[in-house]
Amino acid sequence: MHDIVSSKKMENGIVVFWDEHGEKTYESFNYSELVDMKINALDLLERPKSYKVDKDAHTLVSKK
Repeated sequence: MHDIVSSKKMENGIVVFWDEHGEKTYESFNYSELVDMKINALDLLERPKSYKVDKDAHTLVSKK
């Protein structure tokens, strides 16, 4: 899992960014996926560093 460093609102969801091997990598999640994972989209946009991403499983988890 990677620590998310930033997030950005897109038309259909949110894209999250993290550093991997010195490169900024990203993955997008639509709102339906966020709801299924019980992720608050507004919180993800306001506090992206409170979340981790598992790119292989295409999931987000809260660090709380």
